[in-house]
Amino acid sequence: MMNEQTAVKAPPSHICDPVSLEIIRGAIAAAQSEMEALIERTAISAFIREKKDFYTALFDGHGTMAVGSMVPIFGDMTRPVLEKFPAETMQPGDVYWYNDCYGSYGAISHSNDQVLLAPVFRDGRICAFVMSWAHFADIGGLRPGSISPDATDIFQEGVMIPVTKMIEAGEVNQAVLDIFHRNSRFPDQSIGDMRALMASVDLGTKRVGEILDRFGPDMMADALAQLLDRTRRLVRTKLAETFDYGTHKFTDAIDSDGHGNGPFRMRFALTREKGTDGDDHFIFDARESDDQAPGPINYLMNKGVPGMALGLFYLGGDPSQVCNAGGPNALDEVLFREGSFLQPKYPAPLGLRGLTAMRMISAMCGLLNTGGGEAPAANSAYVVNIMRGEFRNKAGELEPYLLADGIGVGYGARATADGIDAVYFVAQENYPVEFLEAGYPVTMRGYGVVPDSGGAGKHRGGCGIVREYEILAETTMCAIRIDSVQNPPWGIDGGRSGRHGVAIVNPGTPDEVVLNPLSDGNMLKKGDILRIETGGGGGHGHPYDRPAERVLEDVLDGFVTEAAALELYGVVIKNDELDVAATKSHRADRPKVGRFYRQEYVDALV
Repeated sequence: MMNEQTAVKAPPSHICDPVSLEIIRGAIAAAQSEMEALIERTAISAFIREKKDFYTALFDGHGTMAVGSMVPIFGDMTRPVLEKFPAETMQPGDVYWYNDCYGSYGAISHSNDQVLLAPVFRDGRICAFVMSWAHFADIGGLRPGSISPDATDIFQEGVMIPVTKMIEAGEVNQAVLDIFHRNSRFPDQSIGDMRALMASVDLGTKRVGEILDRFGPDMMADALAQLLDRTRRLVRTKLAETFDYGTHKFTDAIDSDGHGNGPFRMRFALTREKGTDGDDHFIFDARESDDQAPGPINYLMNKGVPGMALGLFYLGGDPSQVCNAGGPNALDEVLFREGSFLQPKYPAPLGLRGLTAMRMISAMCGLLNTGGGEAPAANSAYVVNIMRGEFRNKAGELEPYLLADGIGVGYGARATADGIDAVYFVAQENYPVEFLEAGYPVTMRGYGVVPDSGGAGKHRGGCGIVREYEILAETTMCAIRIDSVQNPPWGIDGGRSGRHGVAIVNPGTPDEVVLNPLSDGNMLKKGDILRIETGGGGGHGHPYDRPAERVLEDVLDGFVTEAAALELYGVVIKNDELDVAATKSHRADRPKVGRFYRQEYVDALV
């Protein structure tokens, strides 16, 4: 049998031949998936185990991300470790830990996120690093859950861990772990989740070690270098195809910081120019973005984030490509302004940075579209509902509880397809009803999609979710995070904006209260009903260009109401049959298109 390392002759400049390259790529991806599966199966807290708010990655021997997860909001994870603990001081069995946002230059962007990083040695040298990362439920701070719209500095968002050697040559520093867990209101969850992360990096070092044993450090290093270069070249080629020479700009905004301030505008620019070396230079500039916020919507944006977001768009889910630092490396310069809400000064609060990061993704799509790309319309920012209080257990004793329920939203329509309905973020999932009712003092009275929440268009924006909770706890304090009320998710080329979300206590009763969309301290009592509707994504293309049969399918499936079918799409539904007409058009002189007609036909029909 021919050895896979010699089956295809490699170019003289490469040690790793194309066949071995693909084998190594697949082996690394398999190791990454196995690390993530271990976290999912062994973690304790719901946000990790059920929501799947965790990631893993592999880095080459220099600390450059070679294989990562499809998450465009995190940055250079190894730099803070290597600055404090140079590679020559590391040894087999070491594991490093941090959650310090400012100390990591925004590599992680709020304090609940814990990072573990371990070097992988062969032949006396570091050949790779493996990383596991997860969101911990509570690390102290102002309120249970450590995330609150009320926060005004990062000290109110829990304990901060600078880069620390958690394990030295296999020996665990239990004292530092004890300090960390002591700061959690739910230490059993904290202990279990940390053990899951530790097990994951241990597994990662073993699996990557097996790859090194099979192919050798030199071939492994060359394979990772080729994967990085392949992604970088692809992204730079796509950037040149999208953006002409000159500067392209896009502005988007989030509503508020929860303290009465806002809107906060993020202003992005991408410049393509010829460098002195004759090559194209691509410069990303966010310096014109608004000043930092008193409230916790600030996003300490790592310099690797813009390139990662662009890279993920161009990779487009292609399984033959690899998510790695090739995306960030494709940009020649990334510019931020210190003191802006995308580069806030310490100790500005960062806990709700997810809201800003989600709007950042939409803004990057808008920037791509200004250059001629076919990026999706804007998405809603996933909604977070944090409930904490006390309930009576089976023994009749009061017991604290913490429910952090991240709820899916609608994503923007694409040039060739509808937006995705009811998605939280990336591979993360909405809590099942059975899980919520079994684990928390709530009853779910309703759960489904919100009709008409997706922006109308030739391709419809994704719809949001409705959840209706009946409170069974004795006392509950609720924090809510909803954005895009004042600045709804925009559509493209005639597509309508997505609808915003809302949170209502005791809807339809004399006691009805509409909650501030970004607020904390909302007190609920036993028997109250909390209804949350999340927003939808923007539409793509004129609604009259949507095939009538698809409008009917949406109505029958509950995504669009009959009234909206007529008002927005010009489709009259009668006895489950279609009579098609156009109502008010965005373009008064719009010609007849297929089975769609103008206002005169509607008047005669109705």
